[in-house]
Amino acid sequence: MRFARRGRLDRLLVHYEQADVTYPEVAATRGELPAGYRHTRRRTRVGDGRDVFIRAAAAVLSWEMHRRSGLAVAANGAAADGNTVLLGYGPSPALVVPCRVVYEIDEPGRRGFAYGSLPDHPEQGEEAFLVVIDDDRHVWLEVTAFSRPGLRIVRLAGPLARGLQDMATRRYERTLREMVTA
Repeated sequence: MRFARRGRLDRLLVHYEQADVTYPEVAATRGELPAGYRHTRRRTRVGDGRDVFIRAAAAVLSWEMHRRSGLAVAANGAAADGNTVLLGYGPSPALVVPCRVVYEIDEPGRRGFAYGSLPDHPEQGEEAFLVVIDDDRHVWLEVTAFSRPGLRIVRLAGPLARGLQDMATRRYERTLREMVTA
């Protein structure tokens, strides 16, 4: 676990660009989630119509959903396959959570990505964010994740750590809904 001031996130980014993900089941959020992890599958309606779909996808892929959810973000580009992102939590100094985008989806009715944990991430695993428009023109944010503690402090935190994860996911959902309906 690394702690850093928000202004140092960009400098730390270089450190993680060559790191490997910390779990073997890369891209498993595309299908059946692997055993031995805590699983999350959530689907939340964020609005209706093609314009909402386009705005929601742009917010997810540009890291804007993460930023507006209260995170500091340093990335070497948009959420595209192979790019690295550092998410900073809390006031300075902030907890730095390093991730690598392991796949992206760019289809007419589905756009999004998944990122996986890098060394120093509090957990091991993967999380996918997918914006979907259905046949009724309802727009959904689908969050799929599998994770387990990566650091001892997270193992010791137990239910508290899981609660923080759930809170972050609900914040992403609420933030995206507010962003695209404003």
